[in-house]
Amino acid sequence: MEKKKRISWDQYFLNIAELVSQRSTCLRRHVGCVIVREKRILATGYNGAPSGLEHCCEGSCLRDKMKIPSGERQELCRGLHSEQNAIIQAAMTGVGLKESILYCTHQPCVLCAKMLINAGIKKIIFRGDYPDKLALAMLKEAGVTLKRQK
Repeated sequence: MEKKKRISWDQYFLNIAELVSQRSTCLRRHVGCVIVREKRILATGYNGAPSGLEHCCEGSCLRDKMKIPSGERQELCRGLHSEQNAIIQAAMTGVGLKESILYCTHQPCVLCAKMLINAGIKKIIFRGDYPDKLALAMLKEAGVTLKRQK
């Protein structure tokens, strides 16, 4: 009998983050994340407008109308990032995130990086790039381990 090779925990949680990203309502980029501690999922998030508000996929994208490049002027967006939604989900259910790991489909932006640092995330494993060098520098300065994985 042939022994089946199992995927790694990192691959497992990154695959779940990809699945979560399929709920995204952003017209530009679908991002999903999973926050984990001791191989247990604490919270998930995807990018999209706040609960009860019209999503870009239902109306239109303000950033596209204004021709704003990716990674710039994030305040001119109806949506929250996946990391922000995951942190909010954890807060709403009373789940602390200290010493946890974030698995994300993309590298966090600087705003999310600052929130993740203050939430106590110790490690970030991500797949896709995001044009934000300041985020990487701040995460490194804070001692957050970063790992890009395919």
